[in-house]
Amino acid sequence: MIRRFIDRILSKSPKQKGLKHGHTLSPKKIIKRSHHIDPELLSKNAVKVTHVLQEAGYEAYIVGGAVRDLLLGIAPKDFDVATNATPEQVQKLFRRSRLIGRRFQIVHVTFYGKERPEIIEVSTFRAHVQADDAHVAANGRILRDNVWGSQAEDATRRDFSINAMYYDPQTETVLDYHSGMQDIQAKIIRMIGEPSQRYREDPVRMLRAIRFAAKTGFLIEENTLKPIEILGDLIQDVPSSRLFDEILKLLMSGHAWASIEGLQKVGLHHKILPLIEAILSDEDRTLFVKKSLENTDARIKAGKPVSGGFLFATLLWHDVQEAWANFESNGMPSIPALHAAIDEIFNQQKAFLGMQRRHEADMREIWAMQPRLEKRVGRYPYRLIESPKFKAGYDFLLLRCETGQADAEIGQWWTDFWQGDENLRADLMLQAKSENQEVSSNPAKKRRRRNRSRVAKSSPAEQNN
Repeated sequence: MIRRFIDRILSKSPKQKGLKHGHTLSPKKIIKRSHHIDPELLSKNAVKVTHVLQEAGYEAYIVGGAVRDLLLGIAPKDFDVATNATPEQVQKLFRRSRLIGRRFQIVHVTFYGKERPEIIEVSTFRAHVQADDAHVAANGRILRDNVWGSQAEDATRRDFSINAMYYDPQTETVLDYHSGMQDIQAKIIRMIGEPSQRYREDPVRMLRAIRFAAKTGFLIEENTLKPIEILGDLIQDVPSSRLFDEILKLLMSGHAWASIEGLQKVGLHHKILPLIEAILSDEDRTLFVKKSLENTDARIKAGKPVSGGFLFATLLWHDVQEAWANFESNGMPSIPALHAAIDEIFNQQKAFLGMQRRHEADMREIWAMQPRLEKRVGRYPYRLIESPKFKAGYDFLLLRCETGQADAEIGQWWTDFWQGDENLRADLMLQAKSENQEVSSNPAKKRRRRNRSRVAKSSPAEQNN
């Protein structure tokens, strides 16, 4: 009974109040018996970083989304550490570390393991920035954020209450400054401070609210949700490269389709991905993209790698098909028409997407491989399966087969050829040769295939005419 009484006292949430710069806020200390964080879910490297910093005389805590996920019983994908050590002081303590960022300077500490390197992101406690500060633009957006402060100030600077908790793995204590535990229990996403001002400071927070809601299934608190529709245009002030990174996080959150639906509900899809409107207004596009995102979600939940290039290749595939058909209808040969279509789509999307060239290269390879996968003659299939991008192009073909956009027999043929031995591959090549001869000798069958291809590339209005 005494222990339960102590737990209730320690877990009692303070009332949320508007904080002014300079006011001291004491955290609620949540002990292990109340938070139930499983130490097995912790990254050993993140724990090591906090330990090294503390041994050097600094404060250091696991912070942000990792703490939120730990409290929900989810193994965090990434771990961040917050400390009162400056970036330069952090870097001196870790041999494999580097300073990154200009607007928001942090340290990446890299650990090399058997599977893949793990990067622990270490940030210094941030201070409150005044609206008339030189670091703040006229519209309220924070341009540079390298003013150090206390942990209490750092907590107030964070976006949502559920992301403003600090966990010390040594004492197994959670420090909660803004009733984050209470909001987790109530399944609410609530902005710290005045939402409109916080969105103006960093418009990306609007996307983060949608992503967290999709990931956790929590409701966005009314005052946090309302300004998003009004301030959506501020997203256009975000550098395209950073915006693209946030879109990727959203699509690779493990809850991509729910995130897209969330964007549509608040009208943000017009600001960041206008193509979502076209996707959601066409049944074939919706089926194709939804299936792709469901497959991606499944891979993420299974701990398998996913490709940003593959994701955007599925989002833009129908646009490529339509442009491809248009170039062909003007007399351009099929393969040059496809490459012209790809160039056109990339040029159209540059105004909205600041994607890296490696993603564009992946998308181009995936799309260009689709007609090549139908060319099953000579030594061509043997060379194709040796290509580093074969798996991505093959997975894309299977997605097309699964949604009725390509013959399922072709997908099965490539599955058998890729996984088969030399004897099976020889038999499959004979089968493909026989099918090609049958198509060549049957103009009607060949014409039917072409017609299906045209229907796949045409607009819904054209199909109904």
